[in-house]
Amino acid sequence: MSANDQTVEEPIFRLLRIYIKDVSFENPNSPEIFDRSGKQPKVDMNLGLNHRKVADDQWEVSIKISAETRDADTDKLLFEIEVEQAAVFYLKNIPDEHMAMVLAVDCPTIILPYTRQVVSQMTVDGGFMPFLLEPVNFRGLFESKLQQAAKEAEQEPTIQ
Repeated sequence: MSANDQTVEEPIFRLLRIYIKDVSFENPNSPEIFDRSGKQPKVDMNLGLNHRKVADDQWEVSIKISAETRDADTDKLLFEIEVEQAAVFYLKNIPDEHMAMVLAVDCPTIILPYTRQVVSQMTVDGGFMPFLLEPVNFRGLFESKLQQAAKEAEQEPTIQ
């Protein structure tokens, strides 16, 4: 090799730690609500993603899920659950053009099964059937967000 040859370092993607940042389960109308006739409840669910750099080459990525379930007939609250599951990833030599996708797609894809387990177990411990979160297509969400940002950029008026 000549002195002009540069060595390209391989990208490193490593999960360092996964943990619960926040968790809450409320079952305010028990035990009366356990007399339901097995009907499917109404569910209002929200999912949020966050990430932040915590040290050199280390990023915290978190998924926050909140769900409120109500009786379909009476609208009485069955249970409310909030979970924020996070992980620290060691991300080194990841090209800048790929970092947004790694943080918004790859990292949450690793975290979600842990979050699903916490939510399911908490609802069982609260006296309900397991609340099973559907799989999430983080890549689809990421691409949709990029398309929306591109549309908004096109529609912004230019000042001349």
